[in-house]
Amino acid sequence: MNRTQSIALAIAVANLLLITLFPPIDQYSIASSSIPVFAGFFFILSKPPLSEINAPLLAIEIIVVLANLAIAWLLLADKQGNSKSKLGLQNASLLFTGLNLVLMLLFPPMESVFALTKATIPTFEGFFFIFAQKPAHVIVETLLYLEISFILVNGAFLWLIFRERKPPTAEEIRAAMLEINRK
Repeated sequence: MNRTQSIALAIAVANLLLITLFPPIDQYSIASSSIPVFAGFFFILSKPPLSEINAPLLAIEIIVVLANLAIAWLLLADKQGNSKSKLGLQNASLLFTGLNLVLMLLFPPMESVFALTKATIPTFEGFFFIFAQKPAHVIVETLLYLEISFILVNGAFLWLIFRERKPPTAEEIRAAMLEINRK
């Protein structure tokens, strides 16, 4: 682990600490105690009455921080025998994936609590800024999980597609030819 990777690890640990100290809170209305509404982020020891921690959203936040840590770890790794300082397509795909994850959490899919039903397919009203969402709107966690999955899978595919391909050395060619001749 190099110095920049240890800094990225420290930042991720600090983020995880903040996320767990100030988790997302759902609050139940006095009028309808069956439908929780996203109430914001509160200190863990001073939650409002009639509220609970939104565990799926907290899990999504933790997954995104860990995914961004993995991306930073790969981007900040020492390149053996390669002193190029250019970004490259593989590292650009990692940056793009991390940026998408952050934007996805800042603008999650929302639905109105009045449209909530027992249907398996959630309703969807749009993407709203997490710190200024409309009243009586909740995050559509099913769509948020799908977004995270697609972003991470596409980022992994892009990272694999854009890896540098080095031509084989003369010794590798000789070894392959000897292997073919043995068969």
